[in-house]
Amino acid sequence: TFKSKTLDAVFTVPPDAGTVNTGISGTAGSGNTTCALEAAVDGLVEAACNAVRNGAALLVLSDRAALDPASGLCPVPALLAAGAVHHGLIRAGLRMEASIIVESAEPREIMHFAPLFGYGTDFIGPYGALASLEALCGRPEGKRIGGYSQGRKNYLKGLAKAMLKVMSKMGTSTLRSYRGAEIFEAIGLSAEVIEKCFRGTGSRIGGAGFRELEAEAVAHYRAARAAHDRVDLSLTPADLLLAGDGQYRWRKTGEKHAWNPETIYLLQWAARTADYGKFKEFTAAANTLNQNPHVIRGLLDFAAPGTVKDGPAAPIPLEEVEGEESIMKRFTTGAMSFGSISKEAHETIAMAMNSIKGRSNSGEGGESSERFAVRPDGAWTRSAIKQVASGRFGVTSVYLANAEEIQIKIAQGAKPGEGGQLPGHKVDALIAKTRNSTPGVTLISPPPHHDIYSIEDLAELIFDLKNANPAARISVKLVSESGVGTIAAGVAKAHADNILISGYDGGTGASPQSSIRHAGLPWELGLSETHQVLVRNGLRGRVRLQTDGQLKTGRDIIIAGMLGAEEFGFGTATLIVLGCVMMRKCHENTCPMGVATQDPDLRRRFSGKSEYLVNFFRFLARETREIMASLGFRTFDELVGRPDFLVQRKSGKAKSIGVDLRDLLHREEGPGDSAGIPHGKEIRCVEDQIHKISRVLDRELIDKCFAALDKKIPTALQLLIRNTDRAVGAMLSYEVSRRFGSQGLPENFVTCDFTGSAGQSFGAFLAKGITFRLAGDSNDYLGKGLSGGRIVAAPPPGSTFKTNENIIVGNTVLYGAASGELYAAGVAGERFCVRNSGALAVVEGTGDHCAEYMTGGRILVLGKVGRNFAAGMSGGIAYVLNHDGDFEYFLNPGMVELSGLDNEEDENFVKELLQKHIYWTGSAYGKSILDGWAEYGPKFVKVLPVEYKRALQQMKLAELDRKLYEIREREELEVRS
Repeated sequence: TFKSKTLDAVFTVPPDAGTVNTGISGTAGSGNTTCALEAAVDGLVEAACNAVRNGAALLVLSDRAALDPASGLCPVPALLAAGAVHHGLIRAGLRMEASIIVESAEPREIMHFAPLFGYGTDFIGPYGALASLEALCGRPEGKRIGGYSQGRKNYLKGLAKAMLKVMSKMGTSTLRSYRGAEIFEAIGLSAEVIEKCFRGTGSRIGGAGFRELEAEAVAHYRAARAAHDRVDLSLTPADLLLAGDGQYRWRKTGEKHAWNPETIYLLQWAARTADYGKFKEFTAAANTLNQNPHVIRGLLDFAAPGTVKDGPAAPIPLEEVEGEESIMKRFTTGAMSFGSISKEAHETIAMAMNSIKGRSNSGEGGESSERFAVRPDGAWTRSAIKQVASGRFGVTSVYLANAEEIQIKIAQGAKPGEGGQLPGHKVDALIAKTRNSTPGVTLISPPPHHDIYSIEDLAELIFDLKNANPAARISVKLVSESGVGTIAAGVAKAHADNILISGYDGGTGASPQSSIRHAGLPWELGLSETHQVLVRNGLRGRVRLQTDGQLKTGRDIIIAGMLGAEEFGFGTATLIVLGCVMMRKCHENTCPMGVATQDPDLRRRFSGKSEYLVNFFRFLARETREIMASLGFRTFDELVGRPDFLVQRKSGKAKSIGVDLRDLLHREEGPGDSAGIPHGKEIRCVEDQIHKISRVLDRELIDKCFAALDKKIPTALQLLIRNTDRAVGAMLSYEVSRRFGSQGLPENFVTCDFTGSAGQSFGAFLAKGITFRLAGDSNDYLGKGLSGGRIVAAPPPGSTFKTNENIIVGNTVLYGAASGELYAAGVAGERFCVRNSGALAVVEGTGDHCAEYMTGGRILVLGKVGRNFAAGMSGGIAYVLNHDGDFEYFLNPGMVELSGLDNEEDENFVKELLQKHIYWTGSAYGKSILDGWAEYGPKFVKVLPVEYKRALQQMKLAELDRKLYEIREREELEVRS
C-alpha cells in the first residue's frame, strides 16, 4: 500500500492581479515583490517535501479546488507546478522516494502532456478534457462517437499514440527514459522561472517572470468564470462553449495569426493586379502584426545611418542600390513536393522561379523527367533545387544530373524529427510513377538516420552527390535549435556549399497539429547562432547561409540578412500568392483552391499563374531595395552578417518585458589570420568549397569510356580498386544521364570488372547500361540510388569459403534504389534495401532491418536474416529462404503478410532470379538450392505488404473493368454494324 498526499495547486486571486510592469514610463507596476503565483509554487514545493518526509509515496498535484465558484482560487499552471515540485524534490534529495501525479483540467492535447512527462510527471489525470468529452458525447452530435465510453477510449488511445510519436521524434524508446529528461528549450521565460521550475533548461532570450505568468493565468480564470456565471438552461449547447482561441485555425476573436483574411486578401490582390501600393499595404499589415510582437524579429528595429561603426553614414538614392534582378537571385521557394501540392501548382512555381533566375525546390517527392527540358512554348518547369532528403523518393542519376543545387534534408523546422508522409489517397498514377511506387499506397519517408549517423556519414553523402553532379552545389537543411551552430560547423567541414536554417513557423497546412505549436524554434535564434559559430571558427567564408520560416516582407529579408543569411526561402507565401486560403486541408486531399490536392475536379479550380509569383518576388526585391537605400546600403553583401545594425525596441506587451536580445545581436569578429585560418574574419561566403573530386577513379573511367559516351561504341574495362575509392560510378553515371537522359545506354554497353575492396558507395546512382562486376568485397552504401545499372559482387576466383556464411557487402546496401539489379554472392550487413523502390536484388543473407521502408522492387534472400525484417515496408515483394523455420521471429509483422510460393508465377520468378544470380556470380550455394529445388522450394516465404496487395488487387480489378468495357464496346459496334 502506498501513502498518498493531495496538494492543492491553486492560489488566491489577488486584487491587483493582471497589473504588471510593462517597462514603459508612466505605467504602474508591482515592483519586485513575490507575487501570489510564485508564493503558491514555493508553498507547493515545501508541502511536497514535507509530505515525502512524512511517508507519502504518491504526490497528487490537483487544481480541483478552483472549481468552487466561491473560493476565488485560480489554478497554478500544471507545468509550473509539476516542474517546481520535481526540481524541489531533487534539490531536497527526495525525488526517488515519490511519484508525481498531476490532476488538472488544463492538459487536453499532446503538447500539454509531453512537457508534463518531460519535467518529471509520472501520471496525468486530465479530468477537464474528459469532462468536456463526456458533455460532447451527451449531445446529439456525440452519437457518431459511440457514447462516452468509446469516446474516452479513442481519446486516450490517440494521446498514447501521439506520445509515442513525440518520443520517436526525439529518439527515445521508453517513457521511463523520456520522463524528466527535459529535452526542451524555453522561449520567452525569465531566469527566475527557469531556475525554480525548469532548472537546466535553456532560455536564451529571457522573458516573462512569475508576475506576467500570473496575469495570464488569472485572465484565463476570469474568462472561464465569467462564462460559467452566464450559464442558463435556456442557452443552446453552442452558447455554453468557451470561445475558441484560434491556435490552429484563424478565429475572429481568437489568437492573432500572421496569415489572416486581411493579409491573404491584400497579398493576392497585389500579386494578381501587379499593384505595388497594395503590396505595401500587405507588408504594413504583416509588419504591424510582427511588432505586436508576434515574432522575435518584431522586437527589432534598424539602427539609424551614421550610428554604427563601419556602417553607412546616411541614406542614399534608390538608383544607387543593387538592382531587383540581382536580389531576386537570392530567393528560393520552400521544399514542397509534387504530391503534397498539385502538378499545376508545382510546375507554376518552377516556371516563375526560372524566369527570375531564382530557384524552386522539388521537395522530396522527385520530379518527372518531362520537366527537365524547356517546353516548345518557352516555359521551363524544372526545379533548380533537387531535394534528396537522405536518398528518398525518386532520387536517380537523371534527377540529380538536372539540378543546380542538391539539398540534403536532414530535418525541417516545421516538423523536426519527422519524415514526410503522403496519404495513399493522394498517390495517383502519375505521382506513383514519379516516386517509383504504387498508386493508392501511403508513402512514408524514413528518418534520416540510415545514412547520416554522424558528420562523417554526412560528408560521405555530400561527396556522393557531388560526384553524381559535379556542377551542382550541395546544400544541407538544418532545423533551428539550440546547438545548431555546432552542427553547422560540422556540416561546413563536411564540405557543404550551402546551409539552410529552417524555422518552426512554416510547413503550410500539411504539418500535424503536434508540430504546428511547441515544436521547433524561430529561425532568428538558429540563424544568429549558426552565423556566429561559423565566423568564430573561420568557416563562414566558404559556406552560404539561407533561412526560411514565414518570411513575407522586405523588412524580414533585411533582418535575416543582418543576422547572417544570404539567401531566403518562401513556402507558405508562395502558395498564398497562387490561391491558397489556409484551409488546412492539405493532408485530406480536399483543398478547395486546387493547390494542395490531386483530385482532378479540385485541380481544375487552380487559378494561379507564374506571373503572380513573379510580381510577388519583384515587389519583395523592390521593398528590400527601398529599405537598403534608407539605411545607406548599396549592395546586399554590405549588410550580411551585421547584427550591429539592429537594435532592440521596447514593447508594450507584458510578456516581452524581460526579453533580452543582446546575445542574438552580438557581432562575432572571428579569428584573425594569426590563427592560420584563411579568410578567418569573413562574415559572408567569399570562396567555394574544395570537394576533392578532381582525382577520383571515375575520372579515369570517363576517359576510358570516351568511345561509349561520344561514339556509342561498347566498352569493357578491367581495373584494380581500393577501399579509398569512393562513389565509383556516380560521376560516370552523371555523364551518361547528362547525354542520354533516363533512356541511358543499351544493356551491358559499359562493363567494368573490378578486383579488390571497394570503398563506400560503390555503384552509387549507377545508370542504365553500365555493369559493375566486383571480385572482392565492398564497404557500406553499395548501390545507393541505383538507377538502372547492374552490380555483381562475388569472391575472387579460387576462394574456398562458404559465401552464405561470409559478409561480402556492408550496411545500407541499395538505399533508395530506383531500378537496376544486384547479385551478391555472400551476406550483406544491416538495412539491406532500405527504401528500395524498384531494384531487383539477390543476396545470401542479411543483418537486421532488411527491406525496411521498401516501396517497390523485389528481393531474394537465400539465407538467414536479422531482426525487424520488413519494418515500414509498404511496397515491393521479398522472397526469403526460411531454412530453419524461424523467419517469423525476425519479421516485423506491422504492415506485411506471409505466404509460400503459392502460385506458378512466384515460383518461376524465384527460379529465374536464382538462375541469374548463379550466372552472374557463379555461386555454388545458389546452385545447390536450384539443384535441390524439391527440398528448398517449399521453404521459401513470400513477404507481401498488405497495403501493396490491396492496391495490386484494385489495379487488377481496374484493368479487368477496362477490358470488359472494351469487349462491350466491340460487341455493341458489331451489333450496330
